[in-house]
Amino acid sequence: MTRAVVFAYHDVGVRSLKVLLAHGVRLELVVTHEDNPDENIWFGSVAQLCRDYDIPCIAPADPNVGEVEARIAALAPDFVFSFYYRHMLKAPILAAPSRGAFNLHGSLLPKYRGRVPVNWAIIHGETETGVSLHVMNIKPDNGAIVDQVAVPILPDDTARDVFAKVTVAGELCLNRALPQLIAGTATLTSQDLRLGAYFGGRKMEDGRIDWTQSATQLHNLVRAVTHPYPGAFSDTPLGRLTLWRTRCVTDAPAIPSTRSATLWAASGRLWLRMADGSLLRILDAELNDAPLAPAVLNAPLVFDL
Repeated sequence: MTRAVVFAYHDVGVRSLKVLLAHGVRLELVVTHEDNPDENIWFGSVAQLCRDYDIPCIAPADPNVGEVEARIAALAPDFVFSFYYRHMLKAPILAAPSRGAFNLHGSLLPKYRGRVPVNWAIIHGETETGVSLHVMNIKPDNGAIVDQVAVPILPDDTARDVFAKVTVAGELCLNRALPQLIAGTATLTSQDLRLGAYFGGRKMEDGRIDWTQSATQLHNLVRAVTHPYPGAFSDTPLGRLTLWRTRCVTDAPAIPSTRSATLWAASGRLWLRMADGSLLRILDAELNDAPLAPAVLNAPLVFDL
């Protein structure tokens, strides 16, 4: 029987563990994270899955410590897998499995190596992303690729929409590749790292709106950081404006004659003209944490550059 130690979190972790179980892999240990009480937990629980299936599960603050490393080494697994686990695994853990360590990453490597690849892909206006099952080593996301599955990013898809597609793609990718990994027949393809770049994590402050951008660029930011993320925002004389949903448009009524980016109400709707003249319809917004309705905006709100 194939034996594995798995590092897993989030929906990708839950679905990937179920793939391993479906293929008869014996899960000797699952390592996950404690949920952060300050985080919006909108995704499935790896810890709960382990309770349901009587799988040993731990959630250390740092997996790269002697106690955890010794426990994994003593288990002598065939494989180590990482599915949306948030810590880098160091050499002692990567050396523990006899048949390799593999990670499921949420992009088409070598593009978008590193953190939050779905959000970055949307921010950069990509029309496609996907998942890559690849060899883990001590450098992030640069090991040889086992398999990939692509998914489309539609013009109005949010990060949550795309993440749902990526989760399914991850399940399909692992389900297809796992029999070859177990049989020892998988083909490994080295990455050409010149074709992609590494991206870091994002903070709430990274959602601050740059009013010099085009409507398309702002639309991409809004859909990349909308719920369940903190949103795209700007501090105004009336308070903090947060944009949750937008749509790029080619025309709007009663366009103000200002040169700066301007938000206004017309025909019972909210509109936004960027400094370059490109236009957005605002479908969902808040001002000071209260819904911003067209009737609330008595005069155009101008954003000085």
